[in-house]
Amino acid sequence: MSLDLFSLGRMAGLFFVTAIAELLGCYLPLLWLTGKGSAWLLLPAALSLVAFVWLLTLHPAASGRVYASYGAVYIATALAWLWVVDGIKPLWSDYAGVALALLGAACIALGQRQA
Repeated sequence: MSLDLFSLGRMAGLFFVTAIAELLGCYLPLLWLTGKGSAWLLLPAALSLVAFVWLLTLHPAASGRVYASYGAVYIATALAWLWVVDGIKPLWSDYAGVALALLGAACIALGQRQA
């Protein structure tokens, strides 16, 4: 499968939306469990997790490669969530870890190009 710049950007955007769905699906039950929200939060949480699973199926590559590449985008999105939602600024080591993970994901995604 050949990846051009457009399809690589589409894949990254889809991974970002997928990560938001997964984070939201886990965060809402946490609010309920910690007493910061009602049990009604479990409904949108479940819908968000269903969306997360469906979004992962939209990628044409082999599932293992998709999950491996998605993991790096999830890490980056989770650290952005840490800053925006939790109000905790990431440390230099967080940025370094994200850079390494994204570099690894790029190797996986670009490595599927056929010569």
